[in-house]
Amino acid sequence: MSIPFFPPDLFDGDELLDLVHAVGTSPQQRFILGERTAEFESALRESLGVADAIACGSGTSALTLLLHAMDVGPGDEVIVPAYGCAPLAATPLLRGATPVFADVDPWTVVVDPVEVEKLVTERTKVIMPAHMFSVMADMPALRRIAADAGVRLLEDSAVAQGGVLAGRPAGTWGDAGVFSFVQVKTFGMPGEGGMVVTNDPALGRTVRMLRNHGQDGRTRFLHHRIGHNSRFDELMAAFQLRRLAGLPERLERRAAIADYYTERFTGLPGVQPPPPGRDGRCFYVYSLLADRRDALRDHLATAGIGSHVYYQAPLPRQAAFAPYAADRDWPHAEHACRRQLAIPVYPHLTDAQVEHIADQVRRFALA
Repeated sequence: MSIPFFPPDLFDGDELLDLVHAVGTSPQQRFILGERTAEFESALRESLGVADAIACGSGTSALTLLLHAMDVGPGDEVIVPAYGCAPLAATPLLRGATPVFADVDPWTVVVDPVEVEKLVTERTKVIMPAHMFSVMADMPALRRIAADAGVRLLEDSAVAQGGVLAGRPAGTWGDAGVFSFVQVKTFGMPGEGGMVVTNDPALGRTVRMLRNHGQDGRTRFLHHRIGHNSRFDELMAAFQLRRLAGLPERLERRAAIADYYTERFTGLPGVQPPPPGRDGRCFYVYSLLADRRDALRDHLATAGIGSHVYYQAPLPRQAAFAPYAADRDWPHAEHACRRQLAIPVYPHLTDAQVEHIADQVRRFALA
């Protein structure tokens, strides 16, 4: 039995060819920011109950547009997790601001609100938590910290579409949130793409303008601000609209697999699953913390099971960002880098494959 970590069959069949023909032969002949993009934005806006949803070029671009719209610039600080994806640090730096790295919770590996609160200063402009693997950040605590400090809260929910915490969807806890639609995400597609969601209409209007060279969408070639090229592809919008109805079912399958894994792995020596339950969970990746991570990875590979190590060094320890990091330690982020291993959790897995994966993890831990 061979089980890849990334599924190879997400986009098979003739669906893409049919969509290319439909977009290319439509009367509008628009391949970016056309009626399908508007329909896709409307569908997400309504499903999340937000004031605005703005499709853009990628999840990273969504963060960039929001930091620009929030007037983040030189002299400002943006508090970000020390453990996570490079855009968390890169996007503030590209605006001339300084990322301030907060350590993470040792079990959930999302940013620790206690650490965030310690780092707030008069220079803090934005707090930017990120949901991680299968756990949403503690958004109620982070929202309180941001409100008390009078700063913006930007929710990086790139991996968390479909996650719900205390009845509130991921992406809707802060001043704005972002999603990513790159292939491996829970609502992935065969290309790059992202979405900004917000309940602040003014912020939404600014982001919508910034994504298209500072134009307001009414009159072309009139530029009101210096903007970006972060426009959404009509073909991808059509693809996502076709797949949107099936997203809840796919998310439920991911969650059911995760429930099974957690039940099988709880109490294993040297292997720590994520916290159980569904509240505040987003099953983009099912990630274990293993004392002998590399040996477990090799064991799974021998059994034909693909796995994946994320973030082999904390952001402030990486060459690109170390010059901007304070002389501090991030022990829990370091610990996560040494122990994290993700196993397959995508909805295409059969029950037999899921059982095989769980059996092999247990066999390794109990050997």
